[in-house]
Amino acid sequence: MFLDILHYWVDVRFVLLSFAGAVAGLFVGSIPGLSVSMATALLVSITYTWAPTDALATIMGVYVVGVFSGAISAILINIPGAPSSVVTTIDGYPMAQKGEAYKALKYATIYSFIGSIFGLVALALLAKPLTSIALKFQPMDYFLLALFGLAAVGGLTSRSFSKGLVSALIGIFLSLIGLDPVVGSPRLTFGIQNLKAGIAIVPALVGLFGFAEVLTVVAEGEQSGTVEKFVKQTVKTKDVLKEFWRSMYYCVIGTFVGALPGAGGPVASFLAYGEAKRIVKNPSRPFGEGAYEGIVASETANNALIGGALMPMLTLAVPGDAVTAIMLSVFYVHGLQPGPNFLKTNPESFSTILASGFLACFFLLFLGLLLAPRLSKVITIPKKYMIPIVTLLCVIGSFATNKRLFDVALMFFFGIMGFILRRNGYSIAPITLGLVLGGMMDSNFRRAISLASTSSSPIITLFGRPITIVLLIFTIFTIVINMPAFKTWRLKKDK
Repeated sequence: MFLDILHYWVDVRFVLLSFAGAVAGLFVGSIPGLSVSMATALLVSITYTWAPTDALATIMGVYVVGVFSGAISAILINIPGAPSSVVTTIDGYPMAQKGEAYKALKYATIYSFIGSIFGLVALALLAKPLTSIALKFQPMDYFLLALFGLAAVGGLTSRSFSKGLVSALIGIFLSLIGLDPVVGSPRLTFGIQNLKAGIAIVPALVGLFGFAEVLTVVAEGEQSGTVEKFVKQTVKTKDVLKEFWRSMYYCVIGTFVGALPGAGGPVASFLAYGEAKRIVKNPSRPFGEGAYEGIVASETANNALIGGALMPMLTLAVPGDAVTAIMLSVFYVHGLQPGPNFLKTNPESFSTILASGFLACFFLLFLGLLLAPRLSKVITIPKKYMIPIVTLLCVIGSFATNKRLFDVALMFFFGIMGFILRRNGYSIAPITLGLVLGGMMDSNFRRAISLASTSSSPIITLFGRPITIVLLIFTIFTIVINMPAFKTWRLKKDK
């Protein structure tokens, strides 16, 4: 595997594409309102004609550096560039107010690098063992795994569990539109000819993550933020690395959360930050008032999540977060089939992901230490200039995939839908996962029922295997603990 990775590292074209993605991720992630998810969705439409290796190199560059760069605006103007950077604002902005913005950015850069490396190493070491387990999965197991992912993301990405489930159901409903895979008849197309092929994933994602963001910014007015005065300080790397061993614990948290379908960066950051408050007995300052230990926990965990989130996506075809849900569509667009046989049938693609991921980690370190401090002016570009550019990119990206104006209309529809749902407290992430996983749930459930119908003991056939029982327990447990009635009971019990 190492020789395969080294082969890509000596390919100048591959390195340049990965670097281009890293630079794009740095700028996109650091500008509030332009998310890594949106950038990845736009890249799907740009790279669909490229060779899979080129597309993966660019997208991994955007992914790795984009997750880190949300910390730049979080520290400098108290506006997180990404949801996973919300926790970084808690201590990052107070440090900037005290004239320690450079120090905060250095901690964020180095521990984002450490977290990313750890997550990718975990991916390299654990992907094959996960694959051996995945090969034992039956149709009902895949259905329950997807259901567990949707239940988990519904509970973790929305304040209301019921709203999270509604979002997931909307995504599943939309995934069922098109020709029935079994009988071949149109399903839920409402007589619209262009819907017979199903919902095109690219315009849907561009609408949900791109145009919906445009509408949100326009509706809320221009976000303002005062960039704190940036003073370059002498911050010794050896002092920064004093938190290294504690960061390993945060790496484990981030990687584990990433491997849970649908959990995402915010969950990893909050969990790691909570643990930092518990285990750091003498922080440099009280947490919330500029403790660099808080930045270490947040940035380490949300970057370690990258490798973890790729595990279920590659081995089970179940995305670990919103970005990997979009990346899943990249694989399908390029004819790649993630799942239990992926590492055997596409070892070169797995090596591509690891090679570009590790390259992006070093670009993160280089760009974070050299260029990030100079972005304090770029991130305050007025929205009146950014909004038209983003809107144009959304239109071009939607049209370019199939060269249909219908896809542009579809993008606008999903953008308006995403905007309305966000305004009413519904999360977009469950819709994305439902849209991607719905087809898999439908086909595997029907296949499982078909196999069970020929058995003398249908219930045993469906739920009698150890893997199935474990997944069923996890799914039921996830649904129960997120139900309002259970939460109310727990609150009464604690009192």
